[in-house]
Amino acid sequence: QGQLVESGGGLVQVGGSLRLSCAASGIIFDINGMGWYRQTPGQEREFVAAISWKDGESYYADSVKGRFTISRDYTKNTMYLEMASLKPEDTGIYYCAAKRAPYGYSPPHEYDYWGQGTQVTVSS
Repeated sequence: QGQLVESGGGLVQVGGSLRLSCAASGIIFDINGMGWYRQTPGQEREFVAAISWKDGESYYADSVKGRFTISRDYTKNTMYLEMASLKPEDTGIYYCAAKRAPYGYSPPHEYDYWGQGTQVTVSS
C-alpha cells in the first residue's frame, strides 16, 4: 500500500528558510508526477510546485517562483521542497502528493496519493 510521509515543517521568522521532505513507499514504481500543495483554514488547497519523478522537470506557482525549489532524490524515494525568503503568506499546512498520470499540472483531485501534511508557520 502506498504511503507518503512529510517532515520538516515548523516555525520560522520572515525571511527564513525551511526544507520539507516527502518520503514515498510502496508506490514508487507507479508514479510519474509529484507535487506540493498548501492549505490554510477556510481556503482551498493551493498548488505550490510539481516535479516529474522520472526526469526532475519542475514548475512552480507564481507566488513561490524564485524562492522555493522542488527536487527529488531517486535513490531515496524522497521529494523535497526548499523554501527560502519565507513570507507570512506562506503559512499553512503543506501536503505532498503523487500521481500515476503523466507529469504536468493537475488539480488536487487528480492526485492518487497524499501525505498527512506538515505545518509551516512564518512569523513576522
